[in-house]
Amino acid sequence: MVVEFSVVPIGRGEELAQSVAGILDLIDRSGLPYQLTAMGTLVEGDWDEVMGLVRRCHEAMAGGSGRVYTHITIDDRPGASGRIAGKVRDVEKVLGRSLRK
Repeated sequence: MVVEFSVVPIGRGEELAQSVAGILDLIDRSGLPYQLTAMGTLVEGDWDEVMGLVRRCHEAMAGGSGRVYTHITIDDRPGASGRIAGKVRDVEKVLGRSLRK
């Protein structure tokens, strides 16, 4: 499964790089395939691995904030793997060209 999620602390001001960096450290150390984007992070793995990671990220952010907003989008396709890059390749194949990334 591929999950896109973002974890946002409420009440920490406008600059969130420090808070986000701490969460990305957890994601990177998880060993799961991931891709950071400007508005969230894509992670790939099985249900328990990915949802456990999302929970740890949410709880870590909540540790320094009175309120946390976590948004999760799930693409669950049994038997599929390598979909973070594969989804992009599939679209590029249809277009017959590479897209900016």
